[in-house]
Amino acid sequence: MPNALAEETSPYLLQHAHNPVEWRPWSDEAFAVARAEDKLVFLSVGYSTCHWCHVMERESFENEAIAAVMNEHFICVKVDREERPDIDATYMAFVQATTGQGGWPMSVWLTPEGRPVVGGTYFPPEDRYGRMGFPKLCAEIGRLWGEDRARMEGSAVKMMAHLRQEAAVVADSLGLPDKRVFGDFIDRCESMFDPELGGWGGAPKFPRPVVPRLLLQLVDRFGGEEGEACLQMVSRTLRAMAAGGMRDQLGGGFHRYSVDRYWHVPHYEEMLYDQAQLALLYLEAWQAAGDDRDREVAEGILSYVLRDLRDAGGAFHAAEDADSAEEPGGEKKEGAFWTWRAEEIYRLLDPRTAAIFCAAYGVEEAGNARPESDPHGELEGRNTLFAAMGPEALAERFDVPVVEVVGILEKARAVLLEARGRRPLPHRDDKIIVAWNGLMVAALARGARVLGREDLRLAARSALDFLRRELWDGRRLRRSYRGKRGEAPGFASDYAFLIAALIEMQGVDEDSRWLEWALELQAALDRDHWDESRGGYVIRATLGGEALLVIREDYDGAEPAANHVEVDNLLKLAVLADEAVYSERAASMLRAGARVAETQGFAVPVLLGALDLFERGVEKIEVRGELEASLASALNRSWLPRAVWKKSSGTGDLIICDGRICQAPLRTVAEWSARGQRS
Repeated sequence: MPNALAEETSPYLLQHAHNPVEWRPWSDEAFAVARAEDKLVFLSVGYSTCHWCHVMERESFENEAIAAVMNEHFICVKVDREERPDIDATYMAFVQATTGQGGWPMSVWLTPEGRPVVGGTYFPPEDRYGRMGFPKLCAEIGRLWGEDRARMEGSAVKMMAHLRQEAAVVADSLGLPDKRVFGDFIDRCESMFDPELGGWGGAPKFPRPVVPRLLLQLVDRFGGEEGEACLQMVSRTLRAMAAGGMRDQLGGGFHRYSVDRYWHVPHYEEMLYDQAQLALLYLEAWQAAGDDRDREVAEGILSYVLRDLRDAGGAFHAAEDADSAEEPGGEKKEGAFWTWRAEEIYRLLDPRTAAIFCAAYGVEEAGNARPESDPHGELEGRNTLFAAMGPEALAERFDVPVVEVVGILEKARAVLLEARGRRPLPHRDDKIIVAWNGLMVAALARGARVLGREDLRLAARSALDFLRRELWDGRRLRRSYRGKRGEAPGFASDYAFLIAALIEMQGVDEDSRWLEWALELQAALDRDHWDESRGGYVIRATLGGEALLVIREDYDGAEPAANHVEVDNLLKLAVLADEAVYSERAASMLRAGARVAETQGFAVPVLLGALDLFERGVEKIEVRGELEASLASALNRSWLPRAVWKKSSGTGDLIICDGRICQAPLRTVAEWSARGQRS
C-alpha cells in the first residue's frame, strides 16, 4: 500500500511513496500527530537525482525491518529540498553547525515543535565508514526520547536559540565595500588556481561559473596585465572543462562536478541550473576572448537543454539522474547511461572509425577511470569520454587529412548518440522550478541576442509564457509545477532569477510586457521577502504559522545568492524604468554586504560583480529595429558587461546611454568602432 506521499507532485517524494516507511509530507498536521503520539519527527531531505539518497533508500527505507523501527519510534517526514529550500536551509544550518559538514540525504530528528536534536547526512544500514548503523541509531534516539527527554528538549531549545542568533545578523551601517575587494578576489583566485588543469582547488572540482564570470567582468574593468591574468585563468579552466569527462562529449550538456582534479570522471547527474550558468559563461568567454570553441560549447549546452530537458509546455525540467541500468530491468549504477565499453564502440562503428574514435576520446579496453577517481570500482571496464587527442594529432597518427578526421568523428558521435538513446534512460526529474527556469531563460535570451538565433528567442518566450500562465497568480509566484501547481510558495531566488531573465528577455524581444512583469515581480519580492533589519531578502521556514528560522543567504555557490542577483537586477531596473528608488535599495544592500565582501570575497563573486556595476555605472544599449548586418555582428562579438539591453521597434539604429546622457544614434559598424576608440 502506498504511504501519504502518493498524492504529492515531487518526483523525489513519489519515489518513496511505496516504501514500508510511513512517510508523510512536511505539514503542520505531521507535527500535530507527533505531539499527539508523543514521538520525535524523523526528517529526511533529499532530491530525486541524488545518488546517496538512492543508496539510503535501497539500504534502509525499502527494508521492512528498518522501516518497522522507524515507524515505531518516529513520525517520518520526507522533503524535496528543491521544492522546499526553506526547510533544507533551516536544518542544514543545524547539521553543519553540529557535524562540520552537510550534504544529502540530510537526516534530522526533531521535537514535535520542530527543534532539531540529532542530525547528519547518509547513514549506512550497519556500522560502516565510521558511522553508526542507521537502525541502531534510530533505536538509540527513540530510547533516549523516552528515558531522557528533558535533556533532549533542553538541548534542542538551546540549539534553536543559537541558530536564530547566528542567523539574526543585523545589517551594519557601513559604507560601500572597499575597492580593494577586486584585487583581493584576483589574488585569492591566483593562489587557488590549478595552472596545469584549470579550476580552483583540488578534487572534487566544481565548475562554479560565478567565479570565472566575475573574472571576465574584471578583464573589462582592469584591462592590461591584470585583465590578461584573469582571462588566462578563465580560458585555461574552460578549455579543460570542455575537454574533460565532466562534459558529455556526445550530448553537449555538463555533469554536476568532477570527482578528480583532472575534470575526467564526473558525478554524472545533469542539473538545469548548471547548464544555464555554464551556457552564459561560455558565451561571455567567447565575447571576451574571441575563441570560437567557447561559442561551440555554449551552443552544445543549449542544444542539449532544448532536446532533452524541455517540457511539452515550453518550460524546462530540473535534472537527469546519475544512475541508470545497463540493461532493461538491471541494477542501476552511476554513469551507466553515459559511459562506454570498448567492445560496444567497435560493434557500432567500423574498425577504422572505432580506432580513431577511441584514440580521440581516451577509450581503453579495460576502462579509463583512474583508481583514485573510482575508489569503489563502479566504473570498471567502462569509459568516460574525454578529448584525449585533437584532430591534428589524430591525422598524423592515422595518416588521414584533418578535415577527414573531423568528418569521421562527427559521424561517429551521431551514431553513438543514437545508440545511447536506446539504452535504459536515467530518471529525469521533470518538475519545473521557477528559479532554475529563470536561469535557463536568461541563458537562452542571451544566446538569442549574441548568436542571432530566433529559435532560442522563441524557446525563451515559450518558457516565460508557461511560467506566467501556470505559476504566477498576479500577486505571488509558486515555486514548482509538475502536472499541476505545487503547494510551495515562490522564494526570493524564484523572484530574483526570473526578474533577471525578464531583463535579458526585453533585450532581445521588443514586447513591453517583459519589463512590466519584471516590475510586478520586484514589487512582490519587496513586499513579501524584504527584511529591513537584515538589509536584504530572506528565506523563512514556518511551522504552525511561526518562523522556525529567518535566513539571509549570502553565498554564491552552485546557485548564486538571490540577494546578490537582486543588486544587479535593481541597478538595471533603475535604468530601464528610470526609477532612482531601485538604485537606492541596491546601494543599501551593497552596504549591508560590505563585511562579507571585504572578508570573504571569494564566496560572493556575484555581489562583487554588482559592486563593480554600481561603481562604473550601467550602460543602456537600445536596439531599434533591425541593425545593418555588420553592425549587428560587431555588437554580438563585443564583451560589454556594464550594458543592459533593450529591444524596440524602429528604423535600424542604436542608442547608447550612460546614465541620462545618450549619444547620437549609430547606424554603421564604422560609427560603432569610432565610439569604441573614443571611450
